[in-house]
Amino acid sequence: MTNSTPTVLTIAGADPYGGAGIQADLKSIHALGGYALTCITALTAQNSQGVVTSQATSATMLRAQLTTLLDDMKVDAVKIGMLANAELIEVVAEIIEDYQLSNIVLDTPIISSSGHPLLAEDAIETLKQRLLSLATVITPNLPEVNYLLGKKIDKGYQGAADEMPTIGEAFFKLGVQAVVVKGGHAQSQDQVTDTLLQANAEAIRFSSPRIVTQHTHGTGCSFSSAIACLLAKGDSLDLAVKQAKQQMHQWLAQSDRLQLPYRDKLKSRREPLLHLS
Repeated sequence: MTNSTPTVLTIAGADPYGGAGIQADLKSIHALGGYALTCITALTAQNSQGVVTSQATSATMLRAQLTTLLDDMKVDAVKIGMLANAELIEVVAEIIEDYQLSNIVLDTPIISSSGHPLLAEDAIETLKQRLLSLATVITPNLPEVNYLLGKKIDKGYQGAADEMPTIGEAFFKLGVQAVVVKGGHAQSQDQVTDTLLQANAEAIRFSSPRIVTQHTHGTGCSFSSAIACLLAKGDSLDLAVKQAKQQMHQWLAQSDRLQLPYRDKLKSRREPLLHLS
């Protein structure tokens, strides 16, 4: 553990609703005692109902944000979220290599929790080839595992659990060092189990009681940025995942105490559309 304030660079999209993306990362990192540096990859229009539209940052601007910060600041960990397209993926990969960054937590936001795409379809292969092997750990949910590996994993808890050795081997062949398969989408009534898979190591399962709440927007962002902050503090990967899991359970348990005006009255009047540019 370090006595200095850990510095975490988050590279992600902006969420004006404040529940996901850069805004969620800021809250998570600061709540855990870290200092967050932010580089925005996309502007989005979204609310509690989902993403309506987005506009990707140019590769030139993203590179300028990153180099300006990294030429000035020491970064202890990096959290990567929404990247929007292949060009931005290439920029991030080159920066990681050029600056020899470590403690890289890659949250693979291919589709949002409401089912809308966050990454251009033609960029998925670039993500697999350029970023997966650079990450210390990736944190996909079950739908994202299916996208990345071309699988159709049963969302039933036992079906997903039985697939873990196969999932791990497939990711390791892609150069992944470690993966946390998030179990929130698994159809279990009382438990949510996240599984840490590392090459040549036993799978570690982290379970907590399922919390029935509407306030789950941005949980993947908060979870991955919490892991990054804990790695920046000097925690081992398994301890960072365990503590991030515990923190997420605590935050979700408190979420229904929030008084957000009109939240329960809001109904989606149109199918949200996502435009990546």
